[in-house]
Formats: sequence, C-alpha cells, structure tokens
Amino acid sequence: MWDPELVVGRPRGPLSEVIGKIAAMNVTPVTPPRPIDVVAVFPQLAPLARTATRLHPRPGAPTWHDSSIGGPLLWPAEEPWPHCEEPHVVDGINPARSPADLRLERRIFAASHGREMTPEERETLARIRPPQTYPVKVAVQPYEGPIAMLPVAQLYVRDVPDLSPPEGKDLLQVLWCPFDHPIMPRTLLFWRSAAAVTDVLDTPPEPPAVQFDGYLPDPCVLEPEQITEYPDHLELSEELRKQIEQWSVPQAAEEDLTPDTYYDLVLSNAPGWKVGGWAGWSSTDPSPQHCSECGTGMEILMTVATFEEGDDDANSWSPHPHPGAGPYPGHRGYNATGVQIGSGYRQHLFVCPAEPEHPHIELMT
Repeated sequence: MWDPELVVGRPRGPLSEVIGKIAAMNVTPVTPPRPIDVVAVFPQLAPLARTATRLHPRPGAPTWHDSSIGGPLLWPAEEPWPHCEEPHVVDGINPARSPADLRLERRIFAASHGREMTPEERETLARIRPPQTYPVKVAVQPYEGPIAMLPVAQLYVRDVPDLSPPEGKDLLQVLWCPFDHPIMPRTLLFWRSAAAVTDVLDTPPEPPAVQFDGYLPDPCVLEPEQITEYPDHLELSEELRKQIEQWSVPQAAEEDLTPDTYYDLVLSNAPGWKVGGWAGWSSTDPSPQHCSECGTGMEILMTVATFEEGDDDANSWSPHPHPGAGPYPGHRGYNATGVQIGSGYRQHLFVCPAEPEHPHIELMT
C-alpha cells in the first residue's frame, strides 16, 4: 500500500508558482519535473516506466537535412511521390481549399496581427472563405483521381532517441492524405537511410485541396527532449487505479482538479507531439492492437497532437522557456504546427516492434 506521507521531491506551493521558478532558471526548453515522484509512492509503476521524446515544434524554416514537422522531406528524386488512391469527398458545409490559399490566409493573419486588416487583405480572405448563404447546401463533392500526400514529419534518429528504426535506417518520414479516412487523415510511414539519398526531389507535388485547415501542417523545427512517462490510468489494474484515485484527493484539491483526473493530467504522460512513451486515452478506451502480418503486439511509435498544452489549468507539462513562445498570430493559440485532429484530439501511430515496416495502425484518442 502507498504511504500518504510519502511524497518525495514535492516542491512547495501551487504548480503555477513552481513552474515560474523553473522558467527563470532554464535557458532551453525543458519539461518541469513532476511535482510528485509517483514511483516512490506507487512502486508498482516502476516497471511500467517508458521514455518518450517530446518534439516541441516551433515555427521555423527547416531544410531537407533537419528533423521537422511539416517541413521538406529528404525524398529521392527517382522515387515516386506517394498519392492516395482512395475516394475523396467533401460537403458544402466544409468546402476543401487549396494549400496555396490556406498558406496565404495564414500569412495575412500573421502580417495583420496587432493592426487592422487592409481592404485588400479582407477581400482576399473573403475570396478564400466566401460568406455562406442559407440554407447551406450539403451536396457531396467528389475529388476525382489520386491525391498527392503531404509531409507531416521528418525525424532523424540522431535527434530522436526513442526512434527504433529497422537495421540500416536512420530516418523516418511520415506523410498523410489531407482528407478524412474516415475520421482522420490516412498516414504512410517511410524508413530510409539518409546517406543513400544523393539526388533530392526539390519540388514535390501537392494535393489540389485540403479537406480541413488542420490537415496542412505549418513548417516547424524541433527541440527534442527525452522524458519518462507512465501509463494512462485506464491501462492500470483496477486495484491500482483505486489506490491512485484515493491518494489523489488532497493533491487534486490543491491544483483544482478532480481525483480521477489528477494522475492522468499531471503525473502519467505528456501532451503534445512525441515519439514513444505511452498513449493518452480520452475519446476511446485502450484495447490490444496486434500486427496484421505477424500477430505481435503493437507499440506506439508517434503521437500527432492538436495541442502542446495539457488539460490541467497549471499547464504543468509546459516546457520553460516555451519553444517559440506564442501565441502564434492568427487563430491557432499556441499550436505552432496548425494541426488539428478531430475536435482537438490526438492521432497515435502504432507499429510492430518485431518489424517496424509491417503495416501500422492509426488511432484517434
């Protein structure tokens, strides 16, 4: 049993005060230490610890040779660019828009931040998003032909210690189709050796349209940081869950959280873009995932996130200083990548640990 008096390494004062002190000390983005050493209180969690690499994306101009979100890929010129051959449809309520128009819209929001928009800017925005007339037509509009996929992430093993590539590979590239399949983008994973790419494709094709704004990532450079995580409470035994919830009553009250959410929000696993670690569960319960080719239990490779901040009011997972401290101009708050999964969820990518190049699995949580 846990000892209610055993709270090792707990800083004094609310999390907001602790975070403020840590922010003043650090000069590079570092996740604040957890306010409680949860393994000292619950040793049962020790064998469940996993490392994760938080990517900490921030606006930038990455190159082929950088790890990035939404940046250019080190793609061989002789290798065909991937296209999605599945059906693509949109409705009249959410018309698809071209990548060029979405980027132009974002540039206008950024340039006009803190001032009135010019008549020309307003006219351009009205062209990109014409006012809807009512009643809204919901007719389905199909897009014929294959859709070029968009770069989502490029991760070099040298930068991301929690990547476990196939032998001889040192680079992971993630692309997706910017349409729902059926409730989130369909992704493709490519492992390759960077040294083998001698002639790079400098102008890859782009899709004619993007179904939702959040399916077009903005280019971001990364500030990778390795941390330790523990499972979501839904992946623990019922007995341990009850012990943690009972123990969390005073801790949760101090941070204005509920006992059934304190562990998940503050102590278990980090929000945001990351590689490895544990999945967070909110919109669905965890269920065993097995490789379709060999039956091996799948493990989480990467989390594509809508938000970098956690759901706790203290934002205890926010690194300090915040990478590319925002808010970012426009309407995206602190979401540097511009990505949105569903109504603000995460997309977890699971791979086969026995053979990473076996088909992967996508889950929205």
